[in-house]
Amino acid sequence: MSDTGKDNKVEIQEGDPNTTGHEWDGITEFDNPMPRWWLLVFYATIVWAVGYTIAYPAWPMVSEATSGMLGWSSRAKVEAEIAAVETANAPINAELEALELAAIPGHPELEGYAVSAGSAVFKTWCAQCHGSGAAGAKGYPNLLDDDWLWGGTMEDIHTTVSYGIRNEESDDARYSAMPAFGRDELLEKEQVSQVVNYVMSLSGTPDDASEVQAGAVVFEENCTACHGEDASGDIYQGAPNLKDAIWLYGGDYDTLYETVWNSRFGVMPNWDTRLSEAEIRAVSAYVHQLGGGE
Repeated sequence: MSDTGKDNKVEIQEGDPNTTGHEWDGITEFDNPMPRWWLLVFYATIVWAVGYTIAYPAWPMVSEATSGMLGWSSRAKVEAEIAAVETANAPINAELEALELAAIPGHPELEGYAVSAGSAVFKTWCAQCHGSGAAGAKGYPNLLDDDWLWGGTMEDIHTTVSYGIRNEESDDARYSAMPAFGRDELLEKEQVSQVVNYVMSLSGTPDDASEVQAGAVVFEENCTACHGEDASGDIYQGAPNLKDAIWLYGGDYDTLYETVWNSRFGVMPNWDTRLSEAEIRAVSAYVHQLGGGE
């Protein structure tokens, strides 16, 4: 630095570098060259960057980035790692596919593998609807209890996971449809209210006790074909038990009225086209052992 202020003026000596031409409060700055080592490193980084963009994917194009001369791909690396794991697990997956589903719990090592693998499958594909802890949500069944719409045996769970429920992709999907008793004018508003109060009385307190008796008649004439004469449901039709306190959409008066009036039509995708047979068996074993499996 050089101070050229009036009171303390420093003269530029012969051999001093040129100044940058900038001045602030009489202070000027020498235009010293950058250290040679710094320049060499800087130039080396430029050369390295150019080489990197040539060798590896770097420049974004219209639909994809340049592939690079080395042909390296992070996606290909992940695919190779996945393939290696699948190759390593192939023998035990083959054993899992060959064994009867009901016999899996009798083989501790295989069951341990199935539950561990099934947990990973569940968290990847099923937790979005059933929750990370499998406790479900409104419209999505709780898999921890023993209330099963389509059966809770290992075989039943396997079938449900494989083909799904009420979807249009699988011809083997489990299928049932509840009539929209109000919307389709099968029942009058008063009758809908009566049967709702009757159903509420089966597991708790009705909204209007005076309608329960009439609601029992409406239920007998319109609902027993699916839910049974004792309202305990039918797993083969996916008809829920109405005598317990477990409700898929809610058990209050307004929610039940909506259910009877417009019906419900929950859909579960089929997973037989997305998951391997070993993965389906694994997640079936995982769900079965959560606590509610039959």
